[in-house]
Amino acid sequence: MSKGPGLFADIGKKARDLLTRDYNTDHKFSISTNTLSGVALTSTVLEKGVVHAADVSTQYKYRNALFDVKIDTDSNVMTTITITEILPSTKAIASFKVPDYNSSKLEVQYFHDHATVTATAALKQNPLVDLTATLGSPTISFGAEAGYDTTSRSFTKYNFGISVTKPDKCASVILGDKADSIKASYLQHLDESKRSAAVGEVYRKFSTNENHEVLPKSIVTISGEIDTKTLDKYPRFGLSLALKP
Repeated sequence: MSKGPGLFADIGKKARDLLTRDYNTDHKFSISTNTLSGVALTSTVLEKGVVHAADVSTQYKYRNALFDVKIDTDSNVMTTITITEILPSTKAIASFKVPDYNSSKLEVQYFHDHATVTATAALKQNPLVDLTATLGSPTISFGAEAGYDTTSRSFTKYNFGISVTKPDKCASVILGDKADSIKASYLQHLDESKRSAAVGEVYRKFSTNENHEVLPKSIVTISGEIDTKTLDKYPRFGLSLALKP
């Protein structure tokens, strides 16, 4: 695969994961083992209040194909097949769920030194189709995403994003909900080993005219500046606080 920009889904992902991922107050127990034939087995039991859930997943890699199968206590069987380099610089991901066949989908990803493109379609008669494209480099990238409903022949979504990534920091801005909302995030690692980091996220929806005030009549403004002609230089970020009596 190339060393170009990441996928559109990667824009803002580091900050989003740090804010929301793997924070769990429930009791969870997992056991993993690997066989000599290369099969990985994982058993998980989760206790959430008075509700108990369990699943068994297996993973097997054969040449350029990876097979994932997961079975839970609700008799759901989820299968994911990932094939890399089926064509040069491409990856294909097919997922199926039994008995909910309507959730099955196929995704194809293409990677280039200066661009990435993905196409995802539900495997049913009138599928929803998602397309994404990202241009740039690992340091700075611009991306767009669109969803199309083949039944109603209308766009279900279109989003735009920009991401700037440095070894110790990253920032992103996403214009989403058909250009009706904006989300900006910033992550700063606090040490060289990247074991600690600070992250902030600001979200605003235009149609509802939402304004978040730190204190009554007090407004926080965050601004940024990027010179696309000198990408080797760090971007500038500013913070201002307006207090009204």
